[in-house]
Amino acid sequence: MKVLISPTTLEESHTVAQAGTDILDIKNTKEGSLGAQMPWILKDVCEAYGGNEMLISATLGDLPFKPGTAALAAFGAATCGVNYLKAGLCEIADYAEAKEMMDAVLQATRMVSDDIIVVAAGYADFRRFDGLDYKSLVKAASDSHCDVVMLDTLIKDGKGLFDAMSLDELAEFNGLAHEQNLRVALAGSIKGEHLADLASIGTDIVGVRGAVCPAADRTTGIQHDLVMSFMESVKLLPA
Repeated sequence: MKVLISPTTLEESHTVAQAGTDILDIKNTKEGSLGAQMPWILKDVCEAYGGNEMLISATLGDLPFKPGTAALAAFGAATCGVNYLKAGLCEIADYAEAKEMMDAVLQATRMVSDDIIVVAAGYADFRRFDGLDYKSLVKAASDSHCDVVMLDTLIKDGKGLFDAMSLDELAEFNGLAHEQNLRVALAGSIKGEHLADLASIGTDIVGVRGAVCPAADRTTGIQHDLVMSFMESVKLLPA
């Protein structure tokens, strides 16, 4: 299981990189769960760490149904040199809108590179805001030929992934995705105690920020010893 950690600055990226994480996921917590970071910060991180064993991801935002906006954002982020692009399907009514969004993101990304991994990101707490359900998310991701499908939580009020969905539901999500040859990423206030369950259902990527910040507060800075501790917990999981 790969670890994705979400720094917001070049300085935080140094902290995360030194701990040997698998994926540096550049985001802007001030703009939401999957808030998009400024391109100059993303570019600086790509120039500092691109081409190394560690991969770099960028979030495009918690997006409304605006395929053109999403496509232009994807094109811009792709030119910075990222390995992953994550589009948050936030204000999306149904499968048809989700597919149209991801079709646009994928086409724009492919104008830059055939190698960038495209992630369709939905929200485990979709019931709290009448969002896109996880079955429609998987179908849209598969039909638009994405590489990875992800669940995070949109509402950051202390409730996390396991408050929003049961382990059985998460296992079903993983199974549906894997049947379509999609890799699965899960995030949303994940702690070390959740790792064994996530591994048991075949999660490919686990994403965190709060778990490596003091007092689990994602708005504070990432702390080196917490990153090291989390990475060690992942290494101790059974193969």
